[in-house]
Parts: sequence; structure tokens; C-alpha cells
Amino acid sequence: MTISRTRALLAARRALLWSAMLVMLAHPAAGPSAPAAAAGRTIILGVTPGVHEELAEVVKPIYEAKGYALRIVVFSDYITPNLALAEGEIDINSYQHYPFLEQFCADRKVNLVKIGNSFIFPMGIYSRKVKDLSLRKGATAAIPNDPSNGGRALVLLESAGLIKLKPGAGWKATVFDVVSNPLGIRIVELEAAQLPRALDDVDIACINTNYAMSAGFVPGRDAIVREKADSPWVNILAVKAGRETDKALLDLVEAYHSDKVRQYAADKYAGSLFPGF
Repeated sequence: MTISRTRALLAARRALLWSAMLVMLAHPAAGPSAPAAAAGRTIILGVTPGVHEELAEVVKPIYEAKGYALRIVVFSDYITPNLALAEGEIDINSYQHYPFLEQFCADRKVNLVKIGNSFIFPMGIYSRKVKDLSLRKGATAAIPNDPSNGGRALVLLESAGLIKLKPGAGWKATVFDVVSNPLGIRIVELEAAQLPRALDDVDIACINTNYAMSAGFVPGRDAIVREKADSPWVNILAVKAGRETDKALLDLVEAYHSDKVRQYAADKYAGSLFPGF
């Protein structure tokens, strides 16, 4: 073989190699890495501090074993996680019950929907001043200032025998629906996250489980009264309307419902929260 012919063959081989490389660069998903790239989808989950964040961290490796990546974003209030969901800044959130979601969507004119249940976090009545509900006249009771949790707190105060609400008011009750208040209890409405810090200034407070636990309370031990295990205020996972059939999000719900998550909750939060699925 002549030198010139050898050079021509080498040049042809280099041309073929470059052509193959260009095809791979132009169509990167066509190669063996395509399934891995699809499985590596990152889902952003919004939660509030405390138990919701802890449960999300337990869910994370279970979910990622399915081939996804989970990014957990922690919000310090009840409003921002839904705003972020409506704006598409997160994919899903886990921190609220359905009445809260329903009220939020009505007030903010957004379309968010439930995709699955998580746990029931029973609201409780807490105090640093009294051990039971034998309150003095004119005692102060603090409740959350958002509509659904405020109504929920009023229902709890009614079930504890402290007040009586207008028939049929239910969780939509407001302080204006109180029709009987024998002790003249003064009801103060505060942001839910602020309630544990308000306990030095009020006699009792109706506090959501996640905020109570973040403040160091053990609901099953420290709550004077709390909702029962059959509470209708089961917490949910919510998504933007139209994404209810997104497999990645349904797989996250499935991870929340796993035996490992259920067992973790039973071991660490015995008597403080209950599976709602």
C-alpha cells in the first residue's frame, strides 16, 4: 500500500469518526443515557418547618430510589407555599389540610388541587399558665388568624366546652359565630407560627401540631385537649391544577404512603399524628 493511499484511508476514518461524534452531540438523548436522564427529573417539594420537614427528609431517599431527585424547600408561613405552587416555583407542597387549601384558592383566585393525603396533625390547646381548662373569667385564648385554622380552633374550643358556636358554622366559623361564652373568654387571633411564642401572654392557645412540636411540645403529652384521630382535617399533598396525573408527582405521593414513612411517624410521633391514608 502506498503512502498516499494510507493517508487517504486514515483521513476517511477520521471523517467517519467526526461524523459519528457530531450525530451523538446533536441527539444526546438517543444514546444509552436517555433513560437515566429521564429518571433524573428533579421535583421541588414545599413544606413548613418541623414535622413536615422531617417527614419530607424521610420520604426523600424512598422517592429518589425511584429514580428522581427531590429538592425540599422550607417555608416559614402558611401562605407562601401555596403562592409558590401557583406561580410554578415549586411542583408540590405538603403542609396543609383541605379546608385551608379550599379557602386559599377562593380568596386568592388560584387553582390548586389535592393529589393525595398524608397525615392528620391534631390541633391542641396548650398553656404555660394552667394545667386544665378550669379557666378564670376573662381568660385569653389565642387562635390562628387564617380562616380555616381559625374556624378549626373555634370548633376545638367548643368541643372543650368553653364556647358554643352558631349551629352549622363548622370550620368556617369566625369569632362572630360565638353565641355562648360563659367565661367571657377573650379570643385573640394571631399568625399560626406566632402562637407558641404568645403563650407567655395568653392563658391558652390553639396550636397546630407542626408549630407545637417546633416549639418543643409533645402533643400527646403536653396538649390539655386535642382533636381525635378521626379528625376531618387530614393533611394533603397539593399541586397546581392540570398536574394531577403527572407520574413523578403520583410517585411522590406513593413514597409518602410507604410503610417506612408510616413506621417512622409511629415510632417518633406516637400519639401526636396519625396516618390519613
